[in-house]
Amino acid sequence: MPNVAKLALEDGTVYTGRSFGAEGEVDGEVCFNTSMTGYQEILTDPSYRGQIVAMTYPEIGNYGVNAQDVESGQPQLSGFVVRELSRRASNFRSNGTLDEYLRAAGIVGLAGIDTRALVRRIRSRGAMKGVISTIDLDDARLVNKAKASRGLVGRDLVQEVMPSESRTWDEGLNPWARLPGAQATPQSAEGPQIVAIDYGMKWNIARHLFDMGSRVTIVPANATSQQILDLEPDGVFLSNGPGDPEPLAYAIETIGGLLGRTPVFGICLGHQLLSLACGAKTFKLKFGHRGSNQPVQNLATGCVEITSQNHGFAVDEPSLPPQLEVTHRNLNDGTIEGVRHRTLRAFSVQYHPEASAGPHDSSYLFAQFRELLAAPTA
Repeated sequence: MPNVAKLALEDGTVYTGRSFGAEGEVDGEVCFNTSMTGYQEILTDPSYRGQIVAMTYPEIGNYGVNAQDVESGQPQLSGFVVRELSRRASNFRSNGTLDEYLRAAGIVGLAGIDTRALVRRIRSRGAMKGVISTIDLDDARLVNKAKASRGLVGRDLVQEVMPSESRTWDEGLNPWARLPGAQATPQSAEGPQIVAIDYGMKWNIARHLFDMGSRVTIVPANATSQQILDLEPDGVFLSNGPGDPEPLAYAIETIGGLLGRTPVFGICLGHQLLSLACGAKTFKLKFGHRGSNQPVQNLATGCVEITSQNHGFAVDEPSLPPQLEVTHRNLNDGTIEGVRHRTLRAFSVQYHPEASAGPHDSSYLFAQFRELLAAPTA
């Protein structure tokens, strides 16, 4: 029988359920994701570093896990919370269960709690620090540990997930992730050279860039602008990543040194860092945007895109400098979801157009980046 496990929040709330995955104790910021599928991509997304993720969909694990649907080399989050852990993994691509996967990765899981009550609390009071434990079941001690935990604000979590050295990427999209009838652009020595700065990049982004026919070089987040320019890029991609963007002074400085010298496209944390490099500020959202059903309006076309998102910070609109124009807006809360530079070849979005599992509404942005590479310098 599974052991008892508890989740304690800094506001004093304690939830008791059953453990799965690994035994132990972890802390993190407790947040929720509204996706119905894609739990393996969520588990391996480096943007979740330092977080305990609760899934709102009531049963998780029903299709198991496989070696292809990953966004990094291992699960990256601190802990995982579900209402009901499926007792059966049934899918022709599955080669293991979610329980086995988390146990092998050392990730603590909690099942059997009222996730609706947890989500309502986070939505009303905001994301909170918390602790999951299978080894200390004293409520008062766990609440104190949650209060004393580090949280996300002011921490540089990118250093924990970025690669240690540069590498060449040579993997395209899985056929299951392509739109019907879509084909990858054949690779050639004349394809554009894209340098992707890895702040905790999801591998599906690199797969999309490769499918554009690009030669893709991935560099660590602490690479300097001169080191990147020495690679003679036709364009630079700024990846997603975890945590608070404002402590990343080295990244902001690098982006500032690239603007005007090469086209730039940013996603998620990369969007926030591009905005900071242009003089904007960011702020922490009450409970963040995490899920695969976030409505975003493209202000140029008026079209609404259903998007996949995972971020707890956003660009502060009153601080936006005049050289940045808002291109996309979240229809739930009105926050900025995209910007472009008015005079330089640079743009970014807050959401994930490479989403898998997730909607394909925004995949056009990679084609837009390819067009920007060929555009004349403004």
